[in-house]
Amino acid sequence: MHGVRVSIGVEDKALRRIRGRAATLGAVIAVVLTLAGCSGDRMIFGVPAAGLNGAAQPAAAAADTPAQREHQRILAAYGGAYADPKLEAEVSATVDRLVAASDRPDLTYKVTILNSPAVNAFALPTGQLYVTRGLLALASDHAELASVLSHEMAHVIARHAALREEEARQVSINAEVVNGVLSDPQDGALALARSKIKFASFSRSQEFEADGIGVGIAAKAGFDPYGAARFLTSMGRNADLRAGGNGVEMRSPDFFSSHPATPERVKNAQESARQYASPGAGERGRSGYLAGLDGLVYGEDPIEGYARGRRFLHPKLGFTFTAPEGFALENTAQAVLGIKDSGNQALRLDAVKVPAEQSLADYLGSGWIENIEPGSIQEVKLGELTAATASAKGDPWTFRLYAVRFNGQVYRFIFATKTPSAETDREFRESVATFRRLSTAEAQQAKPLRLKIVTVRPGDTVEKLASRMALIDRQAERFRVLNGLAPGDELRPGAQVKIIVE
Repeated sequence: MHGVRVSIGVEDKALRRIRGRAATLGAVIAVVLTLAGCSGDRMIFGVPAAGLNGAAQPAAAAADTPAQREHQRILAAYGGAYADPKLEAEVSATVDRLVAASDRPDLTYKVTILNSPAVNAFALPTGQLYVTRGLLALASDHAELASVLSHEMAHVIARHAALREEEARQVSINAEVVNGVLSDPQDGALALARSKIKFASFSRSQEFEADGIGVGIAAKAGFDPYGAARFLTSMGRNADLRAGGNGVEMRSPDFFSSHPATPERVKNAQESARQYASPGAGERGRSGYLAGLDGLVYGEDPIEGYARGRRFLHPKLGFTFTAPEGFALENTAQAVLGIKDSGNQALRLDAVKVPAEQSLADYLGSGWIENIEPGSIQEVKLGELTAATASAKGDPWTFRLYAVRFNGQVYRFIFATKTPSAETDREFRESVATFRRLSTAEAQQAKPLRLKIVTVRPGDTVEKLASRMALIDRQAERFRVLNGLAPGDELRPGAQVKIIVE
């Protein structure tokens, strides 16, 4: 939750739709978790992110162009640029090497590292490339990074990005038609947002074409062409880890599922690589790449709010709370999201403006959410904080709602469960009771996690090295994903690996 940007409107309209219709897991994730996500998507390696404008051209755009304005919006959405001159130089050198080996060495590319934990990369039709520090952290060598960059370059070379922008412009042209047909402007906004998401995705054939072109570019540049297959495999394992092992993804703007399916992409990438070399050929550049990652910020930037296990802290907004036992938390620009028990329980915390003269009990009953159970609205105290609570029912979901006034804002907790009981209600109540003001010392102690490169010593195991990782849950699994290790892989003395430290 990077700031207080959630407002009453589209999101509240969606929340009101918890009436007694047959809700599915996808419906509750859409209603409770993804109310923040009504923006268009972009692609990383075929994975959605956020919609762009711009025209295809080899040279850099002139001042104050739509592409440059979009660049500023991207920076704002992804935490700005990540400043690391050495890492920037290495990524730029990789791009230059790939450009020289491509069929379009005349195209000019500029790469920006984004200060985001998301595993993401995408390109403007102009050749502006973006890669997040989250993606850099997941990659294990230069060949894997090259596979991502060459894939995005392939979309530019094949004019996929330009074609997609034309489709996005057509969606914009249709906006007035959509809003005219639908009597409710909020419904129109939601429909248009869904259309933008649909049009922003590359087609399956475009993704496979970009895979093939990208593998070829990487191979011709002297990189190991199997880097694409390795990185796609790591992406799949990372997605499983982020889903908490329960098969449910939190659809935040920072986390995306593959399109098409990762196993199919891996097979296609392997077949493309075989056309250029046998396994083991080409440069991987692992040691040099890992050296560049040493000290890289890992995960969320603490100043924008971050999770440590079940606990969430936001130094800038000055609060903290702890989710119920078993919840996996995800921070987004608009809300904190959580999932438990294979999606049978979910939570959302966001913030809204409520007039100071309006009581929280009146706010809960003001109609921003329907199906409030009669007589369930109560005013409560959370230490020094004023709050109110209520319950609502859908089918098959039961909701427990809390509104807490803090520092001029009203924070909304929305808990959802398929199996309501006195125990789950108690857990939700105890979780909200942990919401409190951060002390000055706590806020000052907020430090980012960082990658540290260490050398495996004789006797080191995955479990031993993983236990050294700071404040990280599921340490052994995360260590394997971070280092591209399959479940049965063992460590080799002398090898370099990534761990996470404070």
